[in-house]
Amino acid sequence: MLYRKFYAYGMSITLRYTKNRDDATEVLNDSFLKVFDNIQTFDINKSFKAWFRQITVNTAIDYYRKTKRMILTENIDDFNSETFDTDKINELETEDILKLLNAIPEHYAIIFNLYEIEGFDHNEIAEKLNISDSTSRANLSRAKKMLRELFKKQYYVNYA
Repeated sequence: MLYRKFYAYGMSITLRYTKNRDDATEVLNDSFLKVFDNIQTFDINKSFKAWFRQITVNTAIDYYRKTKRMILTENIDDFNSETFDTDKINELETEDILKLLNAIPEHYAIIFNLYEIEGFDHNEIAEKLNISDSTSRANLSRAKKMLRELFKKQYYVNYA
């Protein structure tokens, strides 16, 4: 029962950092191995869930670094603000959001996850990914622009 709970929790984390379920499962399995190998370092006065989350995020980052490839992306710098149907935004399901995240380049999705979801600052992200903090900021900005563009293509409402 407890394993299922942490499996589901871990999968929700790893799916944000990988492009498919097989890779997410591989990262999660590696995370469980690290938990079991390092259980003696766990401080029982702290939250196991937070410790597990940190191991899982770090394992996902390690997996990304191990498998990252140079990816060319299209330039969307001329993005202009459009009107969105806010009801559509509120109706987005977790799967819809994951599809949007999986549609952007992996290095942008990783930085988006680390900053917006995990709460790391740009210095921490730069250290984890071996990039500069200005690169982290720029990639986060590009990720947000791409997500807006993808959302616009799927949910834009033309009121004109």
